[in-house]
Order: sequence, then structure tokens, then C-alpha cells
Amino acid sequence: MALKAVHQVPDNNAAFSLSSTQFLKGVNDDDGDQVKCGYEFSPNFMVMGHRGFGMNMLQSSDPRMKSFKENSILSFNSAAKLPIDFLEFDVQVSKDGCPVIFHDGFILTEDKVGKPLFRRTKDGKIFEWKVENDDPLCTLQEAFEKVEHSIGFNIELKLDDQVVYTEEELTRVLQAILQVVNEYAKYRPIIFSSFQPDAALLIRKLQTTYPVFFLTNGESEIYIDIRRNSLDEAIKVCLTGGLQGIVSEVRAIFRNSGAVTRIKESKLSLVTYGQLNNVAEVVYMEHLMGVDGVIVDLVEEITEAISGWIKPAEDGEQDSFLGEEVQMQAKTSPGFLQQQLSSLLELPPELLYA
Repeated sequence: MALKAVHQVPDNNAAFSLSSTQFLKGVNDDDGDQVKCGYEFSPNFMVMGHRGFGMNMLQSSDPRMKSFKENSILSFNSAAKLPIDFLEFDVQVSKDGCPVIFHDGFILTEDKVGKPLFRRTKDGKIFEWKVENDDPLCTLQEAFEKVEHSIGFNIELKLDDQVVYTEEELTRVLQAILQVVNEYAKYRPIIFSSFQPDAALLIRKLQTTYPVFFLTNGESEIYIDIRRNSLDEAIKVCLTGGLQGIVSEVRAIFRNSGAVTRIKESKLSLVTYGQLNNVAEVVYMEHLMGVDGVIVDLVEEITEAISGWIKPAEDGEQDSFLGEEVQMQAKTSPGFLQQQLSSLLELPPELLYA
């Protein structure tokens, strides 16, 4: 079986990214009157569907990880039927200047009629991209036109870590994305985010309508660019560049729970991502810690789990998912979080810190 790359994101055009409370601005409607943008974020906990209804893990035996093709219109609209606030997806710009929604840097296809698609995992293994409910790849414009208009878009600006971009190169790519957003977003809530600090800072300079978040894996990997290596560095990037929030790998906030306090004291919002966000007890602990929202793969399961405890309690009721005593200890004792999560999940504590 011969595999070949049929689409390669060009070196100077590669990948493109991610919210919650204090960004209320006005835009003008068709009559010139000022109206509120959709991103007056809910004071409650936000849930975002990762690549729509969840990312595809082709190597997984869990059928939920292969139910809908990720980053597709079908996946987006399926997730939008559930009580979520945003869809998170990856945007890159093709060689001919078209913003497309796709995660990987290239597509593998078998060299024959029909051209089935393949994905390569981080460890180099290749799997045929087969899902239960297939759907074509789509452009950013198509997402704006075909996805339920009330749902927010968390647009991750996907860039190639192996490329050093000039400001001119970044500007060209970001302007192509902004052109589509400005023409088709209308009043849809929008967030921009990126792991690439310069892209996040530049998209903030190029527009002030939509909030920009800095993505970080918080020391899970170490980069030459020190701005990418910790939550504290992420705070600095946001404060110096006028960004509105941080999207962190979930384990990072348990390794460094004090950073959550520093993020909130800096008037920044905090959203997390990662596989632990598919565990309801972990998500609940994050809620207690002050996290503003989560990006999840098991969208249906997590929204169902949290629907009973995230809504404001009625008079005389208390938020009792884990009990009032647990809530108080979680808020006042960071070490208590590790103990509780290990007990709830029956996991050794080091897995939270791996």
C-alpha cells in the first residue's frame, strides 16, 4: 500500500487558536446601531466541544472517539445540539489562501481510486481515518454558513512549530482568516487562540473585536521559546500583549494550582483542555478551583454529568455534587485536590502530574 501526502501545508502558511468573562464590546448592526457581541460570556462554567463532537482517536478501542469525523460540519452540528457554549476547531490556510478547518500538517491518502484518508499519530503509527459517521472536510466559510448560528467558535490558529515566521508571513495568514471572520461571523461569539505566542499577539493587534487566548501545555513539553514553557510565562504573554485569557493543559493547573489564583488576580480567564477533561470529577474540581471552562471530547457525557451541578442552586439548596465540605476544602487547600481526585478516580497521584 503506497501512501502519499496529497496536501501539504506550506512552510510559510502553516498551522493556526482559543475564554470567559470580561469582554463586552459593541459592534454595529446593518442599520449602524451598536449591539452587543455574542461574547459576553456566561458567568457560569463553559463547555467547548473539541474539534466539534470530540477528536478522533483512531488507535482507541472506545467507539465514542470515532463516532463523528472531527472538524466537520456534521460533527459541529451534532455537538451544537447539546448544551455547550463553543466549538473548538483548528484553522490553517491553504497554499491558495483559503482558510480550512483541519488539524494535521498534511493528509495521507492511498494511491488508488476512492482515496481513503489516513492519520499518523505522534508515535508514527498510521491508521485509516474511518469513523462511524463520515463527513467531508470543510472550510472556515462553510462552518460559518452551515453551523448553528447561536454556537460560539473557538478558532485555534494552527501553526507549524518547526517554522520561524516573519511578521509579514504571519500577517498574510491571519488576514486571510480575519477576512472570512469579518464577512461571515455577524453576531456569532468568537474566540481566537494559538500556541504560537507571536500569532496570538499579532491577531490581537490586527483586531480588537474578539478576545484572544494564549494556549499552553504548561511544561508538558519544553520549547526553545520560553514563553511557551509555563503558566507563569503565559500570564506574562497575556499581560504584556493585552490578551484576555489562557487555555492550559488540564494537568498543568493541578501541578501548579497557585497559578490559577495568579491568573484570576490578573483578570484573565482560564480554560483547560486535555484527556482528563473527559472525567466529570476532574471537571468538577476545576470548577471549584475557579476555572472558567473546559474543552472536552466526550461532549455528551460531560454536559450530561455537569448539568445537575453547574447551574445556580435554588434558594435553600446547595451545590452538592461532592458535598459542601469537599467544596470548601478544595477552595482553600490545593493539596486536597490531588488527594480527592486520586480517591475519586482510583488513580495514583502521579498520573495527574505526569
